[in-house]
Amino acid sequence: MDGHDFTLAGATLTALPSGALYWEARNLLCVSDLHLGKALRRARAGEPPLPPYETRDTLSRLESDLRRTGAATVICLGDSFDDSDVARALPEDERLWIAKLQAGRRWVWIEGNHDPGPVALGGAHLAELPDPPLTFRHIARPGQSGEVSGHYHPKMRLALRGQTISRPAFLIDSDRAILPAYGTYTGGLNCDDPALTGLMRAEALAVLTGPKTHVLPMRARR
Repeated sequence: MDGHDFTLAGATLTALPSGALYWEARNLLCVSDLHLGKALRRARAGEPPLPPYETRDTLSRLESDLRRTGAATVICLGDSFDDSDVARALPEDERLWIAKLQAGRRWVWIEGNHDPGPVALGGAHLAELPDPPLTFRHIARPGQSGEVSGHYHPKMRLALRGQTISRPAFLIDSDRAILPAYGTYTGGLNCDDPALTGLMRAEALAVLTGPKTHVLPMRARR
Protein backbone atom coordinates (compact mmCIF):
# COMPACT_ATOMS: atom_id res chain seq x y z
CA MET A 1 0.00 0.00 0.00
CA ASP A 2 1.26 3.49 -0.83
CA GLY A 3 2.31 5.52 2.16
CA HIS A 4 4.85 5.58 4.97
CA ASP A 5 4.89 2.63 7.38
CA PHE A 6 5.99 3.25 10.95
CA THR A 7 5.64 1.69 14.41
CA LEU A 8 4.01 3.38 17.39
CA ALA A 9 3.89 1.58 20.77
CA GLY A 10 4.35 -1.72 18.91
CA ALA A 11 1.52 -1.08 16.41
CA THR A 12 2.44 -0.95 12.72
CA LEU A 13 0.68 1.97 11.05
CA THR A 14 0.66 3.55 7.59
CA ALA A 15 0.50 7.28 6.94
CA LEU A 16 -1.37 7.50 3.64
CA PRO A 17 -0.71 10.23 1.02
CA SER A 18 -4.28 11.49 1.55
CA GLY A 19 -3.67 12.35 5.22
CA ALA A 20 -5.51 9.29 6.58
CA LEU A 21 -3.87 6.80 8.95
CA TYR A 22 -4.36 3.06 8.38
CA TRP A 23 -3.86 0.35 11.02
CA GLU A 24 -3.84 -2.88 9.06
CA ALA A 25 -3.91 -5.23 12.07
CA ARG A 26 -7.24 -3.68 13.13
CA ASN A 27 -8.39 -2.91 9.56
CA LEU A 28 -8.94 0.62 10.90
CA LEU A 29 -8.84 3.96 9.10
CA CYS A 30 -8.39 7.16 11.11
CA VAL A 31 -8.95 10.68 9.78
CA SER A 32 -8.82 13.98 11.63
CA ASP A 33 -10.31 17.44 11.31
CA LEU A 34 -12.72 16.91 8.42
CA HIS A 35 -14.37 20.29 9.20
CA LEU A 36 -17.39 19.33 7.11
CA GLY A 37 -19.61 22.31 6.35
CA LYS A 38 -16.90 24.96 6.68
CA ALA A 39 -18.20 26.87 3.66
CA LEU A 40 -21.72 26.81 5.10
CA ARG A 41 -20.53 28.05 8.50
CA ARG A 42 -18.53 30.91 6.97
CA ALA A 43 -21.46 32.00 4.81
CA ARG A 44 -23.75 31.98 7.85
CA ALA A 45 -21.28 34.16 9.75
CA GLY A 46 -20.91 36.64 6.89
CA GLU A 47 -17.24 35.76 6.34
CA PRO A 48 -15.59 35.73 2.89
CA PRO A 49 -17.04 32.74 1.03
CA LEU A 50 -15.36 29.47 0.16
CA PRO A 51 -16.27 27.29 -2.82
CA PRO A 52 -19.44 25.45 -1.75
CA TYR A 53 -18.34 21.91 -2.57
CA GLU A 54 -15.71 21.38 0.14
CA THR A 55 -17.84 18.82 2.03
CA ARG A 56 -18.42 16.75 -1.11
CA ASP A 57 -14.72 16.84 -1.96
CA THR A 58 -13.77 15.65 1.54
CA LEU A 59 -16.34 12.84 1.48
CA SER A 60 -15.21 11.80 -1.98
CA ARG A 61 -11.60 11.43 -0.81
CA LEU A 62 -12.73 9.54 2.28
CA GLU A 63 -14.78 7.19 0.14
CA SER A 64 -11.71 6.53 -2.03
CA ASP A 65 -9.59 5.69 1.04
CA LEU A 66 -12.27 3.33 2.34
CA ARG A 67 -12.48 1.60 -1.02
CA ARG A 68 -8.69 1.33 -1.22
CA THR A 69 -8.19 -0.06 2.30
CA GLY A 70 -11.48 -1.91 2.85
CA ALA A 71 -11.41 -0.61 6.43
CA ALA A 72 -14.02 -2.11 8.76
CA THR A 73 -13.56 0.58 11.43
CA VAL A 74 -13.40 4.35 10.93
CA ILE A 75 -12.30 6.82 13.60
CA CYS A 76 -13.00 10.50 12.95
CA LEU A 77 -10.59 12.17 15.32
CA GLY A 78 -12.54 15.30 16.23
CA ASP A 79 -13.60 18.53 14.53
CA SER A 80 -15.46 16.41 12.03
CA PHE A 81 -17.87 19.34 11.55
CA ASP A 82 -16.94 23.01 11.53
CA ASP A 83 -19.46 23.53 14.34
CA SER A 84 -22.44 21.71 15.86
CA ASP A 85 -25.00 23.85 13.96
CA VAL A 86 -23.46 22.79 10.65
CA ALA A 87 -23.80 19.13 11.64
CA ARG A 88 -27.54 19.63 12.12
CA ALA A 89 -27.91 21.66 8.90
CA LEU A 90 -26.02 19.27 6.62
CA PRO A 91 -27.87 18.83 3.31
CA GLU A 92 -29.82 15.59 3.03
CA ASP A 93 -27.75 14.22 0.15
CA GLU A 94 -24.57 14.66 2.20
CA ARG A 95 -26.17 13.04 5.26
CA LEU A 96 -27.14 10.08 3.07
CA TRP A 97 -23.58 9.93 1.71
CA ILE A 98 -22.20 9.68 5.25
CA ALA A 99 -24.77 6.97 6.07
CA LYS A 100 -23.63 5.05 3.00
CA LEU A 101 -19.99 5.25 4.12
CA GLN A 102 -20.99 4.07 7.61
CA ALA A 103 -22.99 1.07 6.40
CA GLY A 104 -21.45 -2.21 7.59
CA ARG A 105 -18.65 -0.47 9.47
CA ARG A 106 -17.87 0.43 13.05
CA TRP A 107 -17.79 4.23 13.03
CA VAL A 108 -16.51 6.38 15.91
CA TRP A 109 -16.84 10.16 16.18
CA ILE A 110 -14.27 11.53 18.65
CA GLU A 111 -15.26 14.86 20.19
CA GLY A 112 -13.31 17.93 19.09
CA ASN A 113 -13.24 21.54 20.15
CA HIS A 114 -15.41 22.57 17.17
CA ASP A 115 -17.97 19.78 17.66
CA PRO A 116 -17.99 18.99 21.41
CA GLY A 117 -21.36 17.21 21.47
CA PRO A 118 -22.75 14.17 19.66
CA VAL A 119 -24.10 14.72 16.17
CA ALA A 120 -27.40 13.31 14.93
CA LEU A 121 -25.72 10.74 12.72
CA GLY A 122 -24.96 7.07 13.14
CA GLY A 123 -21.92 5.75 14.93
CA ALA A 124 -20.53 6.00 18.44
CA HIS A 125 -19.68 9.36 20.03
CA LEU A 126 -16.74 9.32 22.45
CA ALA A 127 -14.44 11.79 24.19
CA GLU A 128 -11.53 9.50 23.32
CA LEU A 129 -10.97 5.88 22.35
CA PRO A 130 -8.42 3.62 24.07
CA ASP A 131 -7.57 0.76 21.70
CA PRO A 132 -4.41 -0.73 23.26
CA PRO A 133 -1.62 -0.16 22.63
CA LEU A 134 -2.95 3.11 21.16
CA THR A 135 -5.24 5.88 22.39
CA PHE A 136 -7.16 8.06 19.93
CA ARG A 137 -8.08 11.59 21.05
CA HIS A 138 -8.49 15.01 19.47
CA ILE A 139 -5.79 17.03 21.24
CA ALA A 140 -2.40 15.64 22.28
CA ARG A 141 -1.49 15.53 25.96
CA PRO A 142 2.11 15.88 27.16
CA GLY A 143 3.58 12.80 28.77
CA GLN A 144 1.46 10.31 26.83
CA SER A 145 2.69 7.31 24.85
CA GLY A 146 0.96 5.50 22.01
CA GLU A 147 -1.21 8.53 21.32
CA VAL A 148 -2.88 9.37 17.99
CA SER A 149 -4.34 12.88 17.78
CA GLY A 150 -5.13 15.78 15.44
CA HIS A 151 -6.31 19.34 16.15
CA TYR A 152 -3.20 21.28 15.10
CA HIS A 153 -3.45 20.73 11.30
CA PRO A 154 0.37 20.43 11.03
CA LYS A 155 2.05 21.58 7.83
CA MET A 156 5.61 21.94 6.59
CA ARG A 157 6.96 24.71 4.37
CA LEU A 158 9.44 23.77 1.67
CA ALA A 159 11.48 25.70 -0.86
CA LEU A 160 10.94 24.10 -4.27
CA ARG A 161 12.32 25.50 -7.53
CA GLY A 162 12.56 28.97 -6.09
CA GLN A 163 9.08 28.93 -4.56
CA THR A 164 7.88 28.19 -1.04
CA ILE A 165 5.14 25.61 -0.82
CA SER A 166 3.26 24.24 2.19
CA ARG A 167 2.12 20.63 2.57
CA PRO A 168 -0.04 19.06 5.29
CA ALA A 169 2.06 16.61 7.28
CA PHE A 170 1.90 13.84 9.86
CA LEU A 171 4.21 14.42 12.81
CA ILE A 172 5.58 11.19 14.26
CA ASP A 173 7.90 10.30 17.11
CA SER A 174 8.24 7.37 19.52
CA ASP A 175 5.35 8.62 21.68
CA ARG A 176 2.71 9.93 19.32
CA ALA A 177 1.43 10.66 15.85
CA ILE A 178 -0.32 13.94 15.12
CA LEU A 179 -2.44 13.74 11.97
CA PRO A 180 -2.85 16.48 9.37
CA ALA A 181 -6.28 17.95 8.72
CA TYR A 182 -8.13 15.74 6.22
CA GLY A 183 -10.79 18.30 5.29
CA THR A 184 -10.69 20.49 2.21
CA TYR A 185 -9.91 24.19 2.82
CA THR A 186 -8.48 23.69 6.30
CA GLY A 187 -5.64 25.94 7.38
CA GLY A 188 -2.61 24.71 9.26
CA LEU A 189 0.12 25.29 11.82
CA ASN A 190 3.70 25.08 10.64
CA CYS A 191 5.61 22.25 12.25
CA ASP A 192 8.21 24.61 13.71
CA ASP A 193 5.57 26.33 15.84
CA PRO A 194 6.32 26.04 19.59
CA ALA A 195 2.94 24.37 20.16
CA LEU A 196 4.20 21.43 18.09
CA THR A 197 7.93 21.45 18.89
CA GLY A 198 6.95 21.40 22.56
CA LEU A 199 5.02 18.14 22.03
CA MET A 200 7.33 16.27 19.67
CA ARG A 201 10.71 14.70 20.44
CA ALA A 202 13.85 16.04 18.79
CA GLU A 203 13.99 13.05 16.42
CA ALA A 204 10.39 13.51 15.20
CA LEU A 205 9.62 13.01 11.52
CA ALA A 206 7.29 14.96 9.26
CA VAL A 207 5.49 12.84 6.64
CA LEU A 208 4.27 15.18 3.93
CA THR A 209 1.04 14.34 2.14
CA GLY A 210 0.26 14.77 -1.56
CA PRO A 211 0.43 12.46 -4.58
CA LYS A 212 3.13 10.56 -2.66
CA THR A 213 4.35 10.77 0.93
CA HIS A 214 7.73 12.37 1.60
CA VAL A 215 9.52 11.87 4.91
CA LEU A 216 11.71 14.60 6.38
CA PRO A 217 13.10 15.39 9.84
CA MET A 218 10.58 17.68 11.51
CA ARG A 219 13.35 20.02 12.67
CA ALA A 220 15.52 19.90 9.52
CA ARG A 221 16.93 23.15 8.21
CA ARG A 222 15.04 24.08 5.06
